[in-house]
Amino acid sequence: MTLLWATIEKRRKGKMDTFPGRTFRSVLHRGFCLAIVIGLLCTIPICAAQDKADQDKKPAPNPAPDVLVLSNGDTLHGKFVSETAGKVTFHSDPLGDISVSWDKIKEMHVNEKLAVLDKTVKLRGKKSQQQVPVGTLEVADQAVTVHPENAAPAAPIQVKDAQFIIDEATLNNEIYHQPDFFAGWSGPATFGATLVTATQNQYAVSGAIGLVRVVPTVSWLDPHDRTSMDFSGSFGKITQPGYVVPASGSTPATYVAATSTKTAIYHADAERDEYFAPRFFGLGQTAFDHNFGQDLDLQQIYGGGIGWTAIKTPKQEMDLKATMQYEKQEFITGAAGTNQNLVGSTFSAAYGLHMKLLTLTQSLSFIPAYNNSSAYSANETDTFAFPAYKNLSFSLGTMDSYLNDPPVSLPPTKKNSFQFTMGLTYAIKSKY
Repeated sequence: MTLLWATIEKRRKGKMDTFPGRTFRSVLHRGFCLAIVIGLLCTIPICAAQDKADQDKKPAPNPAPDVLVLSNGDTLHGKFVSETAGKVTFHSDPLGDISVSWDKIKEMHVNEKLAVLDKTVKLRGKKSQQQVPVGTLEVADQAVTVHPENAAPAAPIQVKDAQFIIDEATLNNEIYHQPDFFAGWSGPATFGATLVTATQNQYAVSGAIGLVRVVPTVSWLDPHDRTSMDFSGSFGKITQPGYVVPASGSTPATYVAATSTKTAIYHADAERDEYFAPRFFGLGQTAFDHNFGQDLDLQQIYGGGIGWTAIKTPKQEMDLKATMQYEKQEFITGAAGTNQNLVGSTFSAAYGLHMKLLTLTQSLSFIPAYNNSSAYSANETDTFAFPAYKNLSFSLGTMDSYLNDPPVSLPPTKKNSFQFTMGLTYAIKSKY
């Protein structure tokens, strides 16, 4: 007890910078280890479910190679891979994967059990199950015929009407079933950190994770529902230990107290989309924001609305959304009555561009309040990811946040907050 009291007295008088065993490095190390443990515990269920789905999906080896006869008479032996939008992908060991249009194919014989989805098949609901025969496949005279194992051959389908040809496992997984909660997730996870130890001690950590689960999980089928969850945050601190200015002449020694400057920005949101048309969906969402630099302790949003996929191609996609919502703002300082309960909307746009050497993700939102016209805010985020090795990439990002109504405080609070980050990104990919 005497030792503890002496330690506290030394710290108060400036003779001791930190408590024993609780140095700046040790605190940072413990916090970093705790964050890693929590992250691993959260990702284990998802990764385990992904691996199980991947193992269940492995097809049995074909008893004999598939045969592709081209219109010029060339014959290839190998494996049929897929057919989408009039392009057949066939794998041959000497040539690898090749894509051939239907007009260049004279015959094709596939021993694997496949299903042909033509324009008349409705892919929503289990009632479509009886409309899709499954069996070995033959192509001749620009028509596709499916031979079920214990039934008569199905009526030939003209190749121009064959939208997709898929294997039985994909048919069951994507049309008749859907992944459990811990499977089917994809998205990036980013981490960055800075550490400086000198006259001043400084550290900053930033991270983000964005997960999306779309059902069906393949992009060539119209989506039925989509669930997304995002979290991003950055925390930093600059500390300078207290010190004593030596006495000089008649001026006594002066103790200068330790100083500390903190930054903290956090954002989390979740959204559920239910599609009632291939490009239109209803949505429910919630979002939470904290920004120490803008004096914002917590902003909560709960709402619902509609969305439209304005652009959807293999390389890019853009969604436009509008909601009606309840919003609550709570501030750290300021006069009494600065906290607000608002009724408003969120008008947002989300854009993604996928190229070989670059992935761009951009989002923009404007949040007006109808019962207080001055209580509006806006946010923009941009992320550039450059592939480095396998699922790892180097990323650059910006986050711009504008809050029009921060309370009056000292020092004055700026309305705008801008953040630039660099980090390493790992791409989580669905294996369902």
